[in-house]
Amino acid sequence: MPNPVEEYIQSLPEERREPFLKLRNTIKKNLPEGFEESIQYKMIGFVVPKKTYPNGYHVTPELALPFIHIASQKNGLALYHMGIYADPKLLKWFQTEYPKHCKTKLDMGKSCIRFKKLEEIPWKLLGELATKMSVKDWITLYEKNISISS
Repeated sequence: MPNPVEEYIQSLPEERREPFLKLRNTIKKNLPEGFEESIQYKMIGFVVPKKTYPNGYHVTPELALPFIHIASQKNGLALYHMGIYADPKLLKWFQTEYPKHCKTKLDMGKSCIRFKKLEEIPWKLLGELATKMSVKDWITLYEKNISISS
């Protein structure tokens, strides 16, 4: 049976495959236990599995709770980190640390960090970012933010 994650990787343009695999491996190596790799939103995602958090994602409850996603896009690679979106302290930490690791200006949306120059991806910083939130921390923060917005 085909593996959707491997199919995604094989579908990447050759010049993107190596940096994408390095990004994936950086996240996998540093992410606390309990997150699972899957395909969500046509990207590789690291999610809180339904067996751990049966409620799933409030917007689409049949989906596992998203945390980090990585994608190859038209102009580079992107990392979506829901913890940065949900935790102002984590966002501030990342924005403060980024210039210490990278010469290029931070290209970021609410949860999306874009990397157009693949040779300038701050691997060590992304690895550290991946360590910053456990499954339990993410569920707690997620539920707190959901109750505030309800």
